[in-house]
Order: sequence, then structure tokens, then C-alpha cells
Amino acid sequence: MAEQILIIDFGSQYTQLIARRVRELNVYCEIHPFHHLPKLSEDVKGVIFSGSPCSVRENDAPSIDMDAFRKKVPVLGVCYGAQMMAHHLGGHVLPSEIREYGRARLNEIVGANELMKGLSLNSQVWMSHGDTIAELPESFQIIASTSSVKVAAFQIENEATFGIQFHPEVTHSEEGKQLLFNFVVDICGCRQDWTPDVFVESTVASLKQQLGDDQVVLGLSGGVDSSVAAMLIHQAIGENLHCIFVDNGLLRKNEFESVLDSYKHMGLNVTGVDAKTEFYKALEGISEPEAKRKAIGRVFIETFDKEAHRITNVKWLAQGTIYPDVIESVSVKGPSATIKSHHNVGGLPEKMNLKVVEPLNALFKDEVREVGKALNISQNILGRHPFPGPGLGIRILGDITPEKVAILQEVDDIFISGLRENGLYDQIWQAGSMLLPIQSVGVMGDERTYEQVVALRAVTSVDGMTADWVDLPYHFLQDVSNHIINKVKGVNRVVYDISSKPPATIEWE
Repeated sequence: MAEQILIIDFGSQYTQLIARRVRELNVYCEIHPFHHLPKLSEDVKGVIFSGSPCSVRENDAPSIDMDAFRKKVPVLGVCYGAQMMAHHLGGHVLPSEIREYGRARLNEIVGANELMKGLSLNSQVWMSHGDTIAELPESFQIIASTSSVKVAAFQIENEATFGIQFHPEVTHSEEGKQLLFNFVVDICGCRQDWTPDVFVESTVASLKQQLGDDQVVLGLSGGVDSSVAAMLIHQAIGENLHCIFVDNGLLRKNEFESVLDSYKHMGLNVTGVDAKTEFYKALEGISEPEAKRKAIGRVFIETFDKEAHRITNVKWLAQGTIYPDVIESVSVKGPSATIKSHHNVGGLPEKMNLKVVEPLNALFKDEVREVGKALNISQNILGRHPFPGPGLGIRILGDITPEKVAILQEVDDIFISGLRENGLYDQIWQAGSMLLPIQSVGVMGDERTYEQVVALRAVTSVDGMTADWVDLPYHFLQDVSNHIINKVKGVNRVVYDISSKPPATIEWE
């Protein structure tokens, strides 16, 4: 087992970001909710307590037995984690007299302290808390302060237990990465050997042992996660992996043929299934977004199940589940686990009575792409924008018809091709086109028209949780609009969506 840092989650919005920063140091880490703690094993080299939206002064504030970790491994409390340590060990945590949110500067640093090593005087940090440590317990030493926060950081005497009242994981903390390096590498002694190549080697070896000579089935989508999962399993068991790629009639223009071709060039054992007719029939007359999703999901399951039964002796279902899916499956706010249905092929395991294998369930999205590079997967697949599972079915507002799909495929092809040709595609997290359920008056030649309206959407994001609209050049939008209206019969108006998430969502349905 790889050495790791254990992150205890008390509900902070930044917890996943702490994990990402630790992994950027090539050190493996896992997030566990405070009420679902694992046993402290030999591979755990250190523990980080996250922040929280709660106050330690509340009666039902989240808490743990710190003696399970103290003096056994180094501990770092971040914001709420630091206040919890101080509160439970005899200090005083009180409401802040002034608002401690936003940028601050460390105007006092004990440079000799191993956690503070290499940090500059007046280094900018990010505060985000309503309480403050007013008085430290005995044996606690202040190792950093700001002009308004006396206890910005502390260490307990004679032990590797630290607390900080700022967030080193956010980019606003200019030297936060140095502080995390000091804790993870110097104090905890982690070797920084968790790399994509090591992950591939260890995962393939583990899959060989887990799967043996069994037959495995996997539903490919053309996206990053399922493609990387397929290649990892293929390296382990070769032709015993059976991939199924379903054309639901809601893919982008020529996507079924091009993706199928790219998979075959990768050496995968892939079956392409043309199920457009079945999907269109199931969607006939349905306009409500959730009803469309359910219809698409049901037909996918039926199609996948039918194809999988053509393969003899299948024992495993492979999925491209990634780490955020796993983290979100357990609620930090209550004692019981809240399971989230995976976006990949929800419902299949129960229906098919197969064991599930998820080789990517320890990775974040950016790490999946790095593993894909180590597997020499084409950049056309690794750099592909996220695409919703229901495809164009939720980009056509209202009911679905083959004619509407054909219009939107042409519009989308012009937009996405234009982004690629102008060097804009890789700067964007996700882009797509929407066919609106309205018609507008236009003029073409000497005639009035009454035709469809389409909306273009392009956003930047890190993980899809928040997103900003992309300020595309006016001349590009002008060219794309003219091209769409001149080339796509049935469209006479193009609009560009300048809404951010929140309050809007990335998709329109």
C-alpha cells in the first residue's frame, strides 16, 4: 500500500482542494468524513483536519477523538481543525471581533519552526472564519500572526501537532504550497513517489490479480474517464475486456464513427451498437427534462444489458467512476451514508448482478488525464470537453425528433470546429449548442422567415461545480453566427449565453 496523508473532512468547501494540493506534491491522500474514520494504519504518514462551516462553540459541532492521531503521526489543523484542537485542549475560541475573511499578511513568523520554513515575512494568506482562537492552551506556542489575528498558526510543544487559521490550499495564500510541502514532505517524511507511471504500474498489477481470467464488460462513452479505465483494464486482461459503445442518436455529428475508429486504433475490443431508432421511439412526445433523462437512461440500460448478454461468462462490470463521485457518496452532515448514483451507467450493477471494478476511483479528473498520458492515449480523447450522458437530448429544449437532432448536430459541428480552427478549444472547459423551443422572424433575401433559434455556450471551470462564461472574440462569434445561419437550413438566429454558474447551470436542462 502506498504511503498516504489522511484528510479528515468536517464539511469545508475547500476539503477537496487540500487533497488536490497534497497530490500535486506526488503524495497520495484520502478524504474521510469525521464520522467515518478509518483505522490508523502503518501507511498513514500524517493527518490533516479540514475546515468547516460550523463553529466549535455549537453543541453539535463535529468533533473526533484527537488522541487517535496525536503523538502517533504529525497532525495539521486547518481553520476549524485548528480551533477544534485549541477548544478541546483547554483554549478559548470566541466569535471574531472583526470580520476575518479574505486576504491577510503574516507580519510575524517564527522562521525556525519547521512548518514555517521558507515562508516570507508579510506573506499573503487567505482567511475564512467567523471564530478566532482568543487564548491558547498551555504548551501551545504561536508560530505566526497577522495584524488582526494573533494566533494565525501554532504548534503544541514537543510534538508534531500544528494548527493554522488560514487556508494554505487556495491560490490566494501565496506560499501555501510551501507550507504544505513543509508538513507533508519534511515533517511527515513522505517520499513524493506517487506518480502517474507508478499508478499505472500498480493498478495494472492489482487488476491482474483481481480479475484473473474473468470476462469484463465496460460501457464506453468517448469521454476521458471511460477511455482511461478501459486502457488500464485492457493492459491487465487484454481481450477479456469487452467494450460496448452505444449510439443513442444524441451524439455529436459523426461522433459514433470517429470515436469507434479511435478506440480500434487503441487495440480495444469494442462493439458499436446503433440504437438510434430505439432511443427516438422512447423519447417521442416527451418534453420534460427529467423524463427525457429517465427515458434515455432506461433505453441505455436495456441496450447495454442486451449486448452484454451476447458475451459468455461475464463476471465484472467496469466503470469510470472517479474520486469526487466517491467523496460525494458520503454525507458529512449526518451519521448515515448518502449514496449518489454514478453518472457512468447507473442501475446496471443491480440489474445485471455483476461485480463492479472501478480502477479510477482514487483519482481526480486532472489526474485521470495525466494517467491517460502515461498510457499514451490520444490527446483528442484526453482533451475532449465533458459531454452530458443524455447528450444532445438535454441540449434540445422540448421534445426530441430526428430532424431537430440533425439541425443541432450541424450547428454544434460548426461551433466546435470553429473553436478548434481558431485555437480556442483547449482554453475552454466545456462548449456546446442548444436548440431552443422558439422560432423567430428573420429576413433571407426578399423573404421573411420564421425559423429556429440556437444558443451557443462556452465556459471555463475546474470541476464543473462553478463556471464562468468565456469572453469569446466578437469577430469569432460573428463568423460562427453567419456560418450557422447560411449553412444550417431551419436556423435564422444565433445567441450567445453569458450566464455564469451559479446562478445558471452549464447545461440548459
